[in-house]
Amino acid sequence: MWRAKRPLVVGATGPDGSGALLVGWTACTIPTMEQETARVALVTGASRGVGARVAELLGEQRCAVVINYRSKERRAQEVAETVQRLGGEAFCVRADLTDVDAVAAMVTSVRERFGRLDLLILNASGGLERDMPDGYAMALNRDAQLAVLEAAFPLMPPGGRVVFVTSHMAHFHGRQPGLPVYEPVAVSKRAGEDALRAQIPALSSKGVSLVVVSGDLIDGTTTPRLMQRKVPGIIGARREMAGWLPSIDDFASAIVAAAADATLTTGDTIYVGSTE
Repeated sequence: MWRAKRPLVVGATGPDGSGALLVGWTACTIPTMEQETARVALVTGASRGVGARVAELLGEQRCAVVINYRSKERRAQEVAETVQRLGGEAFCVRADLTDVDAVAAMVTSVRERFGRLDLLILNASGGLERDMPDGYAMALNRDAQLAVLEAAFPLMPPGGRVVFVTSHMAHFHGRQPGLPVYEPVAVSKRAGEDALRAQIPALSSKGVSLVVVSGDLIDGTTTPRLMQRKVPGIIGARREMAGWLPSIDDFASAIVAAAADATLTTGDTIYVGSTE
């Protein structure tokens, strides 16, 4: 583990009714680039925040980016336009990841358009939202992650990479003190990470790797704001304890770097922000 004055990476260790709205066929489709050379990436939860910034950074690398979103169509379209402006291709697919039919339709759309998937960025998560049913956190943060991987894996060629995005409070759950307000998310995302890591042998048999990117509270994102509503002052307290909090750009940059870093081996974890 190493630390700079403001460290980025603190360290690293070893149109159908199936439930998916394929917005990409119309307003969200960007003219196709040379698909033979562009990497194809699917980013879940990419209409805002970290996921949106990851999509944009992949656009800068001239990737073909599949922008998954659950309900924010206008925001997804704006992300797609930015990806195009930066040199990439964008394709938006609306899919609730807790709906297995929607996930299957989303992956079918990727296969029909691109024929393969080089990068799978599992960014979507939740569990603090209001009016969600009991068990939603586990359904999204564990079950849906596995469902997306299971559906997408047949499209991934040797050299493909899966990146699971998590938080320090989830990654270190049970090993470091946590926060009661975050417990449903921490438990379910830790379970999701464990379930994905259990797939490493199957992934490796095809030459596909899995890396994890874990972050401290990320300044400007939805989860800290929801936590702040329930526990006023929590963001300031964490910033004071850690010395700084990573920004959306900090975290997204680390995720995109992890997606391309050939020196990482399957199962490695990248830490963004203080782990103390």
